[in-house]
Amino acid sequence: MTRVIKNKKLENTRLATNYGGWIYCDICNENIGYLCYSTYDVLELKYQCNCGNNGSILLDFEDSTRGKTCNDELVIIKNRFCCPKDNEPLITILDKKIASYEMKITCKSCTNIYKKTK
Repeated sequence: MTRVIKNKKLENTRLATNYGGWIYCDICNENIGYLCYSTYDVLELKYQCNCGNNGSILLDFEDSTRGKTCNDELVIIKNRFCCPKDNEPLITILDKKIASYEMKITCKSCTNIYKKTK
C-alpha cells in the first residue's frame, strides 16, 4: 500500500524514490545511506557529508502516529540500524561517507522514537 506523504523536506539531499531507497548528497552525488520504505513513520536527519555539504531530511506521512521517546539503542544488523523490539531494518547510514549526523527515526510498528548521533 502506498503511503501519502504529509511533510517532505530535503535540503542538499535526494532520495532514489519518493520516500525511501538510496540517499544521496546533492553536492558530491555520493550515496550516504539507505532508507527502508515501509518500516519507519517519521525521519529527521541532519548530516554533514565528507564533502562539506550540510544536508537534511524530514519525512512523515498522513497516517503517521505520534511516537514515544525511548532511551533504547537501535541494533545493528548487517550495517542497518534496526528496531530492537522486532529487528526490522529502518535505515542504513554509511559512516565512511558522513562526517557527522543527528537522527531521530520513529519505528512504524512499535512507535518508539530512536535517536542516534555521530
